Amino acid sequence: MSSSAAIYFILGTPGSGRRSTVLDLVENGLAPDEPALVLLAQSETADPADDKLAARANIEVRRWSWNGTDLPDQELPATGAVFFVAESRGDPMTQLESLKPWLDRHHVELARVFTVVDCQLAEKQAPLAPWFDACIYFSDVVFLTKREGVANKWLSTFIRRYEDQFYPAHFIQVKKGGLPNPAIVLDPTPRRVAQYFEEIEDLSGIEIETDDEEEDAEEDEDAPKPEPYFERNRSGRRVKELPDVRNYLG
Repeated sequence: MSSSAAIYFILGTPGSGRRSTVLDLVENGLAPDEPALVLLAQSETADPADDKLAARANIEVRRWSWNGTDLPDQELPATGAVFFVAESRGDPMTQLESLKPWLDRHHVELARVFTVVDCQLAEKQAPLAPWFDACIYFSDVVFLTKREGVANKWLSTFIRRYEDQFYPAHFIQVKKGGLPNPAIVLDPTPRRVAQYFEEIEDLSGIEIETDDEEEDAEEDEDAPKPEPYFERNRSGRRVKELPDVRNYLG
């Protein structure tokens, strides 16, 4: 990681508890004088954590607007942490795809991607499974919130499904007492399946002697493959289309 502010991008459905998670991470994962910027989508409604976030001297909460295509440029702190809370009603894949050029424009690196799963919503709305699958594919840490009334069997099955696919992400069941170890959560070591945000080593200046046919085959194999969730067909639609989360909110 560079010496600039660490960027944490946070996915989740409306009311899933993302701001409470950010508050916990700031209070228990950052030094008391370490600056934190919370970028919160303009469309996000009031949350119980808002007043506590606003009361902390080391936190600035700033609203941003999603235009459906690009993340807006921001003035970022030189140090500390930036918690970029995604637009929960917008397409998460478009926001993630636009995050990489946003990072490049601001000369900062991504620390981690978080997904906050509202377990009550996920259990009730099975058609949203592909939406959560896509977000978790890009996530280093998955927070499981709102577990009250959720069947233990459902929760175990939900987690085991990703474990069976060898997802390296941390799955954390959020309790009322807060996160067990915020330092582990903020550790920027990548644990996501997606390779989209990883730096690709430039080997253009290195000459390797091979016969032409072998070289062409190796170049095809080594060429970075597009993330499956970003691929589009000829009409411009995504090959893997996700359900519109707005259709499943109460």
